[in-house]
Formats: sequence, structure tokens, C-alpha cells
Amino acid sequence: MSRLDSFIRRMTAQRDILNHICDGVKYLDGPVIELGLGNGRTYDHLRERFPDRRIIAFDRAVGSHKSSTPQPDNLIIGEIRDTAQTFVGVDAALVHADIGTGYDEKDAVTLTWLPQLAVALLAPQGIVASGLELRHPALEQLPLPASVKPGRYFLYRRVE
Repeated sequence: MSRLDSFIRRMTAQRDILNHICDGVKYLDGPVIELGLGNGRTYDHLRERFPDRRIIAFDRAVGSHKSSTPQPDNLIIGEIRDTAQTFVGVDAALVHADIGTGYDEKDAVTLTWLPQLAVALLAPQGIVASGLELRHPALEQLPLPASVKPGRYFLYRRVE
């Protein structure tokens, strides 16, 4: 598969998962956390789906389109592993983490801290959607929409 086709499948899976969980997340209190703002496409989609919800985005640097850049009080710049620690206990309804690199060795390092961070940010029964597989005893894997191939994206609920 070409890298373009892979990117399209990843973006389609991301959109389909976020649309799939929208109704359930609307019944949960708490902000939405976007780990990895990138160019802001997913942030913009989340803003459209949750217009009355605070959405806090984290990234190493601002690289988003100006129309998809959060206000300064909802944009946290720096190493996500470190900056998100100040939001532990925020009881987020949703954590979206699209910070995989496609390099197994780099993603293995991210996976040493990302599952615990996601759990620490989530409210009980909160949802996490991730491009990386998160293994943690407090996360229960949820079924994916039929349009998403297993292993392309991952969906969990915090159960503890």
C-alpha cells in the first residue's frame, strides 16, 4: 500500500471513530483532550462535533492552520509527556491521541508513557481513541465501527 493510501485510511478511520463515539461522549462531563494537534484537522473536527465543550490541544510546536489553532488558553506547547502532566485529574470525557510516528522504535518509547497518561487524564467511563495500541488494565477495548480495519486505530473506555 502506498503511503498516500495509508494516510487516507488512517484519516478515514480517525473520522469514522470520532463520529462513532460522538453521541456517547456527549453524555460525559469533562473536556476533550487532543494529544497531537498537528495541522489542526482533527481539532477542527472535534470542535465541530463538540461546539460547547472545552477542547485542550497539546503539541511540541504550533504547526496548525490558523483557522484550526486553539485559543492560547487551550493550546499547550512542549513535550506532551511533560506538559500534559499538569492536566492529570482533569476528568476528560475524551482523549484523542494521534502521536504515532510510524517508526516502531520511536512509538515503543511513546508507549512507555502514553497509556498511563491517557488513563490519568480520563474520567471514569471516559473514552480514548488512539492511533497506537494502548495496553493498560484500566482500559477496556471497545468495538470499532465496521468501516475501520482492526489494527488501524484503537478505541477504549476507562473502566477503573
